[in-house]
Amino acid sequence: MSVPGPDPLGEVATRMLFENERVRVWEMDLQPGEQSALHHHSLDYLLVILEGDRVAARAAGEGPEARAADIEASVHPGQVFYVRGGGTETALNVGRERYHEILIELKDGAGPR
Repeated sequence: MSVPGPDPLGEVATRMLFENERVRVWEMDLQPGEQSALHHHSLDYLLVILEGDRVAARAAGEGPEARAADIEASVHPGQVFYVRGGGTETALNVGRERYHEILIELKDGAGPR
């Protein structure tokens, strides 16, 4: 889903693996130092970490509000995170290992954000 703005938005991950009326499943695959396209999460989602040691998300925009929304965290295979939709960001592999995740967007009961 695109959100109006000066920067064109990309997909929420590297490639879509599956979609039906309830979920959309994506794969994110980033080598060390690589980053995703700027993207918007319109739905709540789950992240399932398959590989990696450290990842960051940089919020869209400039200034203190955008920087306050930035995150950087250590991760390990097998972790699962629930994330509320609504953010516009770029994912960055700031670790020394390949970052590989499955991202599952939840369509049920979630409206546009």
